[in-house]
Amino acid sequence: MEALKSKILTDGVVLGSQVLKVDSFLNHRIDPVLMSGIGDTFAELFADAGITKVLTIESSGIAPAVFAALRLEVDLIFARKRKSLTLRDDIYTEKAYSFTKQEENEITVSKSFLNAEDRVLIIDDFLANGQAALALARIVRQAGGEVAGIGIVIEKSFQNGRQVLLDAGFRVESLARVASLENNTIRFVE
Repeated sequence: MEALKSKILTDGVVLGSQVLKVDSFLNHRIDPVLMSGIGDTFAELFADAGITKVLTIESSGIAPAVFAALRLEVDLIFARKRKSLTLRDDIYTEKAYSFTKQEENEITVSKSFLNAEDRVLIIDDFLANGQAALALARIVRQAGGEVAGIGIVIEKSFQNGRQVLLDAGFRVESLARVASLENNTIRFVE
């Protein structure tokens, strides 16, 4: 997606060879026009996949997932990272490791929101090692549902996440694939 790549090049900040900061448009301040385009692109990519729900993890995946769900005309569910007083019982839980935050979270989804009839599109802001997407996929499987695909806004292709997800049998669609962040330069997969 060229608009996303352009935004990464103009507004992204390289923080070493492993971290790309995009909080100015994706996960702290949101560019709604760009998110709308991202939603359109995911909806086009997965138009024939029979999606019944979109699933993401709070909070950075919510903006692109909302627009994808809107375009697909399905509900969006986000896995919570913190336990809520209102979400105690009848929940699916999984452990999800965040590469960026270097921490493991227990994520939860209410059992009333996912079921065996669901074909779920997982959306995430970044793909590094694939652990967040795998945790979401395990939640879908706990519900008896099927993962129809995984949509990634920005993939760090120099890390192993894509291969982990492909080896697990998932369809992966990334809108921007970063090949390298070496020497403070963002290079994309061609």
